[in-house]
Amino acid sequence: MTAVAAEQLLNDAHGFVEELRLRGREIDEHRQLPQELAERLAARGFYRMCGPEGLGGTETGPATMARVCEILGTGNGSAAWCVFIGATSQYTFVGLDPQQVATMLKNPNVITSGVFAASGSAAPESRSGTEGYLVNGSWTWGSGCHNAAWISGGVVVRKPGQDPYDARAYFEPSELDIEDNWHTSGLRGSGSSTYSARGVWLPTSRVTDPLRRSEHADHPLYRFPLFAMLCIPIGAITLGMAQSSIDEVLHIAAEKTPTGSRRTLAHRSSLHRDVAQADTRLRAARSLLYSTIDQVWELTHTEQPTVEHRRLLRTAVVHAVDTAVEVIDRMYTVAGGTSVFDESGLQRNLRDVHVATQHMMVAEPVMELAGRVMLGLDDSAPGL
Repeated sequence: MTAVAAEQLLNDAHGFVEELRLRGREIDEHRQLPQELAERLAARGFYRMCGPEGLGGTETGPATMARVCEILGTGNGSAAWCVFIGATSQYTFVGLDPQQVATMLKNPNVITSGVFAASGSAAPESRSGTEGYLVNGSWTWGSGCHNAAWISGGVVVRKPGQDPYDARAYFEPSELDIEDNWHTSGLRGSGSSTYSARGVWLPTSRVTDPLRRSEHADHPLYRFPLFAMLCIPIGAITLGMAQSSIDEVLHIAAEKTPTGSRRTLAHRSSLHRDVAQADTRLRAARSLLYSTIDQVWELTHTEQPTVEHRRLLRTAVVHAVDTAVEVIDRMYTVAGGTSVFDESGLQRNLRDVHVATQHMMVAEPVMELAGRVMLGLDDSAPGL
């Protein structure tokens, strides 16, 4: 992707921020993105950022993808989350039959969704002379599935006489049972429902083949560590929500006069310290995240990243999330009673960020595994 194209993506993301802020309550109550909003986000190319060039995607670098998600996160965490999931779902298009991808991209701005976890199984089964798989499985945290035209799920393929391998099955929504079970404290608008496949037969063209992906193995996008690609947007989105929280406190402070005071909140010395510390911590976490991404991304143009690079990326993301939590919690507190109303972005950011922390890609075991690498107890760490 050219620098001009990347800049356009960022500008387009900025163009949604104010609308997303204004529609936050609506998005939460809807418990999914309004379809027209999801389609306008797709029309800007946000869902194609992780798709390979030549297969409808733009192979946007991870830093640009993260910045788009961060910007959208300043407007609404759920909307940014759906874009992140939709974009990374097209990462595995390289493993699909090109004719199948062409079918899926009859609408070039197709909305996709998916779960990488291999929570399903695919058993070879021919029907009417056509090779295919019988797929069963259930996938949780299916963000954006209510908006998507194609929904994917990780599966384990088991063929007689071969070792099992992980793949990705692509479904049309009508082939899945989508549960109405996303009733949560935060990220309500992400529509992250559970969906299941019960004896769904798919032709081989709709299940990824690792040999096809190997043809793109030398592309920087596919040298970049997979798990890092899947978790970087989480760190970026939470940073965006934290920045939004600081901005809202600065706005409130200029107008709010606390009970028992004659001056606005902006004159309170403790607030001066709080906002300065929050800004500094956020800038530091952001700098670490993006400098680490840039370092590894540059490396992928010539060689394969090591386990140490994977450690640096994953810990930078977790640090970004942890810092965002600290900042958002503090901003919620210092704004006082103003924070608790539905109209306040502070309460939404508080709820959303604490749901984001529960995602397995940024949970506590990541730091435990990183520590094992540092201590020389694990020299491969496939989980990083």
